[in-house]
Amino acid sequence: MEPQETGAPYKRLVSPHDPPLRILIVGAGLGGCAAAIALHHHGHEVVAVLDKVRNFTRLGDSLGLGENAYKLLARWGCNIKEIQEIGNQAPTMKIRRWHDGKVLAEQPLMDMAGYIGHRGDYHDIFLKWVRERSIPILMSSDVTSYTDATPPTLALSTGESLSADLIVAADGIKSLARPLVLSHHDDPISSGYACFRAYFSPSEEMKADPARNAFLSQDSVNFWIGPDTHVVQNTLRGGGEFNWILTHKDDGDIPESWFQPGDMDEVRKLVADIDPDIRYAIMSTDRCLDWKICYRKPLSTWVSPKSHRIVLLGDSCHAHLPTSAQGASQATESAGVLAVCLGLVGRDEVEVATRAYEKLRFPRVRVSQTHGEDLRDRWHNVLKNVDDDVDIDPEMVKIKNRPLYAFDAEKDAVEKWDGVASRIRRELMTGQIEPLCDE
Repeated sequence: MEPQETGAPYKRLVSPHDPPLRILIVGAGLGGCAAAIALHHHGHEVVAVLDKVRNFTRLGDSLGLGENAYKLLARWGCNIKEIQEIGNQAPTMKIRRWHDGKVLAEQPLMDMAGYIGHRGDYHDIFLKWVRERSIPILMSSDVTSYTDATPPTLALSTGESLSADLIVAADGIKSLARPLVLSHHDDPISSGYACFRAYFSPSEEMKADPARNAFLSQDSVNFWIGPDTHVVQNTLRGGGEFNWILTHKDDGDIPESWFQPGDMDEVRKLVADIDPDIRYAIMSTDRCLDWKICYRKPLSTWVSPKSHRIVLLGDSCHAHLPTSAQGASQATESAGVLAVCLGLVGRDEVEVATRAYEKLRFPRVRVSQTHGEDLRDRWHNVLKNVDDDVDIDPEMVKIKNRPLYAFDAEKDAVEKWDGVASRIRRELMTGQIEPLCDE
């Protein structure tokens, strides 16, 4: 796929509706921004993107976007070189044995998640793309409730109410729209794993220390795998930024937060026997975050039950494990499919589009989600009870996301539209919406 060049001609599609459908998006993260860009490209009117925070800050650490996302962003008029240039420039990634760093497999970095960069930097670019389209981003807009009616309405903490033809809730796993859509609260379940994470600019002292600087001279991505644990290392900007993520068994409490301080003494115990080339860089880290990896069962629906005009998108309905490296890419795909479906119906059939959107997307995201589960399980089990002199088949540890990249979510939606739309119309006529999966 050739990237869209700066200044390349871009044509927004003409709206299939007169007037265009008016859409509100809740959540200005990567998924919400992708939705705004996709919907705008397809001729719909994005009234505003709402976010409850007052200002955006550079949160998080590593994130990747696959080619399946890049091709859509380029189609929507985004200059994807802006993303590629801030991402990791290493050509390959290495998967290593936990205790000695022996390389078990090496493969192109693009096989995992494209160009891995800092989530905050990627978010800045997505926000810029939204603003370039003159789409309002309304900060300090805290949604307190929804009304599932035609048109759907949301209420803000200020007392103000907003309505539109469609509301897209792209505000994450704790979205207020989830219980509305599901008609019940779904509590998080411990996955049995947690991540300690750190992202920082290495000091000159660290760079000068041979025991800690093995991966600081250039962009690199490495993984150390062992029984029930693995470490991800990502060096950006030629050694100017350093990220490590330690995934380990954990059955403790479940505070779902990116901001929970981690215990570096516990980290040091967990990496006491890891490859020395990475051990001392981790051990000398000043502080980290502790992120409990929680699990939620696949949702039986992503669409509100009465009007069918409040829909979930991204992490609010299909969160991924870190090992999937596809969370943001799948949210981008979902944005494109929703925009396409809305363009294939009349103004009075929005419910056909939203119900088709969830049915088209659910099987795809389940494949992507299970890729992450499969990779974690392979990494955490392949070396159990295996002697050092036993060769490991590289295919047993390789990341297998490459087949996901050839998929064109928008093309797939158009090709499957007639069959899916006919099915949806029958379900709506009978009032029996078939769930995406069992509860």
